[in-house]
Amino acid sequence: MQGTLHWVSAAHAIGCELRIYDRLFKVENPSVEEGDFKDYINPGSLQVIQHAYAEPALKTATFSDSYQFLRKGYFCLDKDSNEEGMVFNRTVSLKDAWAKEQKKR
Repeated sequence: MQGTLHWVSAAHAIGCELRIYDRLFKVENPSVEEGDFKDYINPGSLQVIQHAYAEPALKTATFSDSYQFLRKGYFCLDKDSNEEGMVFNRTVSLKDAWAKEQKKR
């Protein structure tokens, strides 16, 4: 599968919201850690970018397709999308910081 990567002009882009999910926990398995599992929740597990710009062709995005957003990962259309605004959820990141964190231990 081939694709074309390009930058989008803000003047020609559509506005959208991005929800960037990361790991829910700061440790691999909170059930084997001491204390309450809630102590290990990753406070950065959800980052919401409310004012993002996207390619105008995404106006026709469907729930069954996924889209690569340059340098951010793969996204899918969220059910919260409507005529007033589109919402995309990251499903896969391009870089995995988890392995880097594990090496620090």
